[in-house]
Amino acid sequence: MIRTFCLAAASAAFILAAGQPAGAADEELIKSQAGTWLLAPEGGAKGCRLTFETSPVTGGYAVSGADACATALPAYAKTAAWNFSEDGSLALMDATQKVVARFQEEEGSPWESEEGDPTWLLPALGDVDHVPTVASLAGTWQVEQPNGKLICNITLSSDTDEDGTPKMSPGSDCPADVADLKLSLWVVEGFGLVMMGTDGSSLSFDMRPDGSFQKSEEEEGQPMVLVRKQGG
Repeated sequence: MIRTFCLAAASAAFILAAGQPAGAADEELIKSQAGTWLLAPEGGAKGCRLTFETSPVTGGYAVSGADACATALPAYAKTAAWNFSEDGSLALMDATQKVVARFQEEEGSPWESEEGDPTWLLPALGDVDHVPTVASLAGTWQVEQPNGKLICNITLSSDTDEDGTPKMSPGSDCPADVADLKLSLWVVEGFGLVMMGTDGSSLSFDMRPDGSFQKSEEEEGQPMVLVRKQGG
């Protein structure tokens, strides 16, 4: 699914960095986190972007672009540094080293804020400034080959089961490799969408900048693309 930073790797970083200056942390590890990130409310509201630098500053590594958060997420507008914490979290700090927010991550899921309104920290995706929600994705989608050839239709519903998980239904035209998964539920986390079957099977997709989804690289089988059906 989306590029994430697993806790196992993070733990190694904490061992290396504990009690040492910011520059002592594993260089490759820091480089892997450098780049532009989207801070976005889980509820789908507009977020803002931060750029994680590799240059050491007091308390960690430099952050640029935080002033762009002044309107959408003002609490993050003074972010000046980022770093890993010994407890497995990723901390954002202001110029005085006061923690603005801490984010935790479960493997395969985005970084999520520990306190306050749930906010995700994800690698930026094109010009996308918010994360999709169940409500925004509900409807009929076409499963296609990368060349645009239709495979079948599926319907993502906003109705939920007794556990609160949204329901879905593959179309009767879906081929055996899709039908055999017995897909009946779906979830969205950050830019990732996962369809789940009644027998424990699943099918994962990653969002693209244009709002469509492609089957995750980790998935086996033929490539697939999800495109919203016009009027669906």
